[in-house]
Amino acid sequence: MNFEVQIQNYRLTTAEILYHLPDAVHLLQMYLWREYDKTPEFPVLRKFLDFWERNLDGKLHSVRVANSFIITPGEVRSFETEFRFH
Repeated sequence: MNFEVQIQNYRLTTAEILYHLPDAVHLLQMYLWREYDKTPEFPVLRKFLDFWERNLDGKLHSVRVANSFIITPGEVRSFETEFRFH
């Protein structure tokens, strides 16, 4: 990732995605997603979640997001939020 993108508030973002198993909806499965994304809007993650809801069978339960700055590896800060799907 180039420096110009890094200073535009893109951060390494990890999302813990919980979803219902299609054949056993009372059970939850976890999927970890990691990508560079811009905070606080998270356009890359939102695009992925939109794709998930349109194309995959497992209904989303919740998404927990954490990220850290890219430019200063010695300094880690978290931005944590949670999306709920019902």
